[in-house]
Amino acid sequence: MSTPSTSRADRRRATEVRILVSARELFAQKGFERTTIRAVAAAAGVDPALVMQYFGSKRGLFGQAVQALPVPPAAPSDTGELVDQLLASLCLKLGGLPEGALAMMRSMLTDQAAAEHVRVALGRQIDSVGAALPAEDAELRAALLVTALLGVTVGHQLLGLAPLREASAEQVAALLRPAFQALAGVPERAAATDWRSDGGPAAEG
Repeated sequence: MSTPSTSRADRRRATEVRILVSARELFAQKGFERTTIRAVAAAAGVDPALVMQYFGSKRGLFGQAVQALPVPPAAPSDTGELVDQLLASLCLKLGGLPEGALAMMRSMLTDQAAAEHVRVALGRQIDSVGAALPAEDAELRAALLVTALLGVTVGHQLLGLAPLREASAEQVAALLRPAFQALAGVPERAAATDWRSDGGPAAEG
């Protein structure tokens, strides 16, 4: 049988989780500026004072709500594999982002702290991708690749642009592939023989 102190700790943790879930949903829908502590508290079914007690401020709540953003994997050394990995990550993003990631993306254009968080995360990804590129202007090429992924994701997930929403993730990836291969410096012959125009593996022979 659990002790009263353990039960109180469990109840507190359950309340914190409920508040964070509600906060992620609202930050993802409205961004940082338009989300209020009162709205989060109402969605979580608690008093606003309790939100402040647990998280200190809206900034503290926001930081914990988005801190589980995924870290991009290290880029492979082969440029063809790098393109495959980048386009595979785009397909995953177009399938649906975690609410913490959506909250950060929606807030980055209106909140300086959110923008800095995204800038640092993108900087790490650019460094990783750039290290895998053989070109002299590898950093610029990496920045173009990474921000292209970001732009497509914003257009699809946040702006709901009809042409992007109506196309499958595979269609989008297939159309982007030649441009990504050119930016990454994939040898033309390898690009032509490894992939068909529809984005699938080319037939042998």
